[in-house]
This record gives sequence, C-alpha cells and structure tokens, in this order.
Amino acid sequence: MEQVTVLSKEDHPIYRELRKRVLVMDGAMGSLIQECGLTESDFRGERFADLPYDLKGNNDLLSITQPHIIRMIHDKYLAAGADIIETNTFNANRFSQADYHLEDVVWEMNMEAARIAHDMAAIYTERDPERPRFVAGAMGPTNKTASLSPDVNNPGFRAVTFDEMADVYGEQASGLIEGGVDIMVLETIFDTLNAKAAIFALEQLFRKLRKTYPVIISGTITDASGRTLSGQTLQAFINSVSHMDVLALGLNCSLGAKEIRPYLEELSGKTHHFVSVYPNAGLPNQFGEYDQGPEEMAAYLKDFTDHQFVNIIGGCCGTTPAHVKAFRKIADSADSRIPPEENRDLKLSGLEALSIFPGSNFINIGERTNVSGSRKFARLIREGKYEEALSIARDQVEGGAQVIDVNMDDAMLDAEREMTNFLNLLMSEPDIARLPIMIDSSKWSVIEAGLKCLQGRAIVNSISLKEGEDAFRE
Repeated sequence: MEQVTVLSKEDHPIYRELRKRVLVMDGAMGSLIQECGLTESDFRGERFADLPYDLKGNNDLLSITQPHIIRMIHDKYLAAGADIIETNTFNANRFSQADYHLEDVVWEMNMEAARIAHDMAAIYTERDPERPRFVAGAMGPTNKTASLSPDVNNPGFRAVTFDEMADVYGEQASGLIEGGVDIMVLETIFDTLNAKAAIFALEQLFRKLRKTYPVIISGTITDASGRTLSGQTLQAFINSVSHMDVLALGLNCSLGAKEIRPYLEELSGKTHHFVSVYPNAGLPNQFGEYDQGPEEMAAYLKDFTDHQFVNIIGGCCGTTPAHVKAFRKIADSADSRIPPEENRDLKLSGLEALSIFPGSNFINIGERTNVSGSRKFARLIREGKYEEALSIARDQVEGGAQVIDVNMDDAMLDAEREMTNFLNLLMSEPDIARLPIMIDSSKWSVIEAGLKCLQGRAIVNSISLKEGEDAFRE
C-alpha cells in the first residue's frame, strides 16, 4: 500500500497551539464584501466582461477578479486577532458555480483564494512567529443533498450520487492545497452524506499526494429540534463522521451563540477531538440582517470558554472584525479545553445514535429485509413493490429492532441496483431511517453501493479474508 506522510499530532503546529491556548477563527466574508458595494462590472472584471450571464453575487469569483478586496478582508481579520482565516471559497465548487456557468474556473478559484490567504497569513506570522497564523480551506455544503430527494413525488430519486459529490469536493480540495492552505474545514454541514463524500475525497487526495492535512468538520443544527436538515441528531452526526481522525468537530451557522450553547455543551462532552464553534451574530431580524454586537456576542463565547467547551471560537453570518477583536480578548484569558480520552465503544447511527457498550442488552437485528431469509421480501423486490417491502422494515422497527439488516444477494436480482434503490427509499422514511443499517452481502461492490447511500454509521455484514489480507485490501 502507498505510504501517506503524516505529521504526528505532537509535531503539527496547529495541534501544538491548540494544546496551549484557545484559537480564534475569523468572521463572515460575505457581509464585508457587501459593504464594498460592488457592481456587476466589478464582479466580472476584465476577464469575464463578455460572459453572457449575470455574475453579481458570486463572491468566490472575486478571488480572481478583485483579489485586493479579498486581501483587504483577510488583513482586517488578522489585524483584529484571528489565528485562523478561511479562504473565500464557501461556494467555490462545481455544483454551486454551475449557477453562474463557471464550472471550469473552480480549481483556479480555490487556488487563487488559498494563495491570497496564505500570503496574508505569512505576513502576520513573520511579524509574530510566537503566534503563527493558519489558513483554513473553506469547503461549503454545496447546493445539493446526497441523502434527500428534491422531488417529493419520487422519494428514491437523488439529484447527485456519492461519487459525483466526492469528485466535486476532490477538485475543490486540490485547488486549495495547491494554493497553500494549512488545514481543511468542511463547514455548515446540513447533510452528513455530503460530508462523508467530502471525507472520502480528502482521504483519496491525501493518499495521492502522500501527505495529509488537519481537517475540521463543522455541522449546523437547523432549529430547536437539535437536528441537522437531513434529520440527524447531534450524537448521530458525531458517530457518523468520527471515523476520520479529524483536528476538530464543531458547529457553525443557523443559530446564534445563545441558541447553540446546549448543542455545543453536548458536543464537547461527547467527542475526544478538539471542538470549534462559530455561530451567527444572533438570529436574523425581519430583514434577514444580524444585529448582535461584538460585546454581546463575546459574552456568550466567554461562557463557552469559562466552561471549557471549546478550543476554537469564531463567527459566522453577521460577524465582523470588531467581533473578532472582542473574541481575541476572551481567548487571551481562556483556558484551553482538554479533550477527554477516546471512548472505544461501538457507536452506530441512522438518524439517531446507537451505542453498544459492556453491559448493553442484546441488540435486536431485524433480518426480514433479506432476500435470502424472507421469500416474501424477495418476491416484493423482484416485482418492484417497494412500498410493500418498506412495510416489512417498518414492522421490524415497531417490533423492537435496533438495527435493520438489508440483503439483496439473489441470482435473479441486480444486487447493486436493488440495494441502492431500496436504501434510498428507506432513507426517506424517518421512522425507519432513525435506526442504523446493516449492509448484508458477500459482494464488495454491493457493500460499497449500500454505504454510499447512508449518512449514518452502518454495520458491514460481512467481509471475508479467506483470500488473504492483501487481496482484501486490493
């Protein structure tokens, strides 16, 4: 297998800094861009002057057409005391840029944005080498969702596949790394399957480059339900993404600091990783604007640091350099959170979490959604009667199953296609999808197809090493 160069956590600069102190991330990019009052012509610049599409509002393009503005914004945040600045690339991905017909410029957008941020951070690090500044490659959630159907009349439909999502994230990450980022941040995650595709893309890219980068994974809780937009609880989200050895797990956007507190407290107590938080400046008013001032917001963040919930603090929508300056004062007097030891219990998830630990009762696995074990289920799948097939899964949930086993290995079926179809439909049923899934197949291609449908953390049943470890890994 190819070797990937990994700096140990003791040697990587950002790990060393996080063990010593609370770090400050910058604030919103978009609100400062809006203050510049840019016109359509400004967004276009000379290079895109003749493009027959509107480009105003495409903030990510400014790294190419108006780099001095992005440089100025980074400078303001660094001067205010930010330790970490994010690249101007929240929507610099092929899906989002399709709205502007600029898909072919995505890699360059990311590279140039990273280069601008890298150069600015280097200036401040050179001025004060004892307090290094870091550049985070910002990767937003895209404007697509891998685990939900955009068509209410066709719940099994997906507008994007896992592989397509991974390719898009891989392209973005490649440009960011070429431009000189220090870390990667997957932020504002509303669909955990999107994040898992991004994680897969990053791991593939790191393997190709033979070098790895620290990664922050930051989800967003959409409302008082405490769930992501795709329906996961916070614990389920944690379980779903913790297979990657990340730098930090965190929360950002959607909520203000006051509203995000209970979820941050829960996250801090349930992860052995460092924790980040960058909320909005309160909740939006009736005009969609954010009114919470620096001192008021900083008071909430001080509560976070006083209780040692966090290792990284910053701001999202509505925050400014003045906010970051107030956060800097808090961080300078704060004690850094010491992450707890990793809990090695088995942690699974669907929309909700399931932990298996010493002393747990027996785990009930529903195995009637198995074409090898249920003639009725096999017949329904062969006849394409998926609604009736789903009712079998629902009956198992109501009967007390804690995990749902799904098997499509039948000589009369296209197992990969049927596994994908059935799991996509099952994921549209929250009363069933709340449970973890056991993907049951003797074929790796079927297992892989199933895993690409699930935002939760599944069980694989089963794998075989009868041909040797090398053949299995291959």
